[in-house]
Amino acid sequence: MVTKWTAADIPDQSGRLAVVTGANIGLGLVTARELARAGATVVLGCRSQIKGERALAAIRQAAPGAKVSLESLDLAALSSVREFAARVGAAHPRLDLLINNAGLMAPPRGTTADGFETQFGTNHLGHFALTGLVLGPLLAAPAPRVVTVSSGLHRMGSLKWGDLQGERRYNRWLAYGQSKLANLLFCFELQRRATAAGSPLKSVAAHPGYADTNLQYARGVKSYQRPLVFINSKLIAQSAEMGTLPTLYAATVPELPGGTFVGPDGFMEGRGYPRVVTAAGKAYDEDAWRRLWDISEELTGVHYEFAALAVS
Repeated sequence: MVTKWTAADIPDQSGRLAVVTGANIGLGLVTARELARAGATVVLGCRSQIKGERALAAIRQAAPGAKVSLESLDLAALSSVREFAARVGAAHPRLDLLINNAGLMAPPRGTTADGFETQFGTNHLGHFALTGLVLGPLLAAPAPRVVTVSSGLHRMGSLKWGDLQGERRYNRWLAYGQSKLANLLFCFELQRRATAAGSPLKSVAAHPGYADTNLQYARGVKSYQRPLVFINSKLIAQSAEMGTLPTLYAATVPELPGGTFVGPDGFMEGRGYPRVVTAAGKAYDEDAWRRLWDISEELTGVHYEFAALAVS
């Protein structure tokens, strides 16, 4: 096992098809670039066409000959998620790797096109729906893998079962923590269901530690706070390239078991090289896994049918 695993250690990805959400900037862009550089065919799922085209050009410049394409995807609109999944499924009957990376961090309270609280709706429900809608192509692959990007801030989150949408009380950071905890509950329940169905699908999670990305300048950051955020990002945070390593490790290390969580190996998992880490205890509550899953199916209208897909 490599002690200090880097992008140079990514195994050859030739022949694999990967979808990366939020691939136009930050961690998603670096993730897509490194997978393409390793030989994967990569589909960039981006909300902004203009930013997506810039990302496409940047990847092609960094990795000449890269097999990359761009598709419109707005995780805050289930109609967009369904359209994206349909286009990907029509163009690619087999999907080897789905990286649920896109997300929002601590904006003021808002709602998605479907009326969900923005962070819960985008960070969790959008990816829940997307994964279920591309489950067929995933199960058509010999060794499919889903990587869901969470955060160390899942530790401050809790599932407000009676107020998941923050309608009665809203704190933008606690809502972010809730959405990132939901990412982990989803990851672990997806693995449990895949295992029960006898599927080879691996569901794993990753977090980047404290990485210097565009998320540090979220809409919820006040103007007077930006200088401090800038200083912290430059002096304390690690680069996007380092922050992406846990995701790339989770996506490409063949022997990594499903249901694991990868993060940096440094102090308080804030920075460093990737390793398997342990989530907060509440992330391993199997009753919470199932409860959130049932709620997510009801809210999105997306139902996972492993057995039916396996038969077909």
